[in-house]
Amino acid sequence: MSAQAFTAFRIHQEDGRIVGRLETLTLDDLADGEVVVKVRYSTINYKDALAATGKGKILRKYPLVGGIDLAGEIVSSTDASLPVGTRVVVTGGGLSETHDGGYAEYARVKSEWVIPIPAPLDEREAMAIGTAGFTAALAIDRMEHNGQVPEAGEIVVTGATGGVGSLAIDMLAKRGYRAVAVTGKPTAVPYLEALGAARVLMRDQIDLGTRPLETAQFAGAIDAVGGDLLAWLTRTVDFHGNIASIGMAASTELRTTVLPFILRGINLLGINSVHVPRDLRMRIWARLASDLRPRSLDKIVTNTVSLRDLPSAFEQYIRGEVIGRTLVTIA
Repeated sequence: MSAQAFTAFRIHQEDGRIVGRLETLTLDDLADGEVVVKVRYSTINYKDALAATGKGKILRKYPLVGGIDLAGEIVSSTDASLPVGTRVVVTGGGLSETHDGGYAEYARVKSEWVIPIPAPLDEREAMAIGTAGFTAALAIDRMEHNGQVPEAGEIVVTGATGGVGSLAIDMLAKRGYRAVAVTGKPTAVPYLEALGAARVLMRDQIDLGTRPLETAQFAGAIDAVGGDLLAWLTRTVDFHGNIASIGMAASTELRTTVLPFILRGINLLGINSVHVPRDLRMRIWARLASDLRPRSLDKIVTNTVSLRDLPSAFEQYIRGEVIGRTLVTIA
């Protein structure tokens, strides 16, 4: 099979510039792995846009096929637990960082990254969830493991119109939480309410305050933004609440004090969806097929593009203009 040619979106570093383009490859051009997948779907995440445009230092080696996740069918495997014909999803593990990713008709990956898609999910639904949904579910799972319950009060979600934020609101509402969405897009209020947001806060109308502790407003939070908003959350989450930190769309900085942690006992949980033990990854996907299965994927997937559309699809993400998820059809 190694001689079979196929199309891929590959990212290069040329004369100090990052350049992504469609190319014809064979398996011999890909990184090593025990499993070959015929890719049906991938997605566009903010991280993908940063990698493809060079706006963020994501790739650690060049060239690499882009795409941090994929879903498809195994066509070759040296791992007896993952036979040919198995429908699988792959997220994390270094795809489009140190290993060729999902923006290709075929991908060769490490077997420990490969998760058989749990019923009743199919390949399209698994990839509509993808890295964004896995991250949201991992955040909720960590919060609940740390004692979060719906009865404690509202959970605020920043970056609410993004993929992780949208899916988090859907999942929280399904679990019985009152989700509060924070956004800078006034036109997105009906979208967020349709996903299950109990109320929506406009980012530019929030009084961030200046005191080490402000009036407690929330029982917990899922933050995709970082910077001043995350600092505000540390000051406004109530006793023993959990803040899941999943992104840095605004800033990598966090200016706070120890007072929220030692006086209110809040917990700041770092969520890394790349390096996740296989048993935990399997458990999270089992939840994504059951109690955390999103109810509103048809609303959250707001755009679908083909592999050949990719070169022109990333700038909207860099400009912050995208709402929801973009599904990439490969096959």
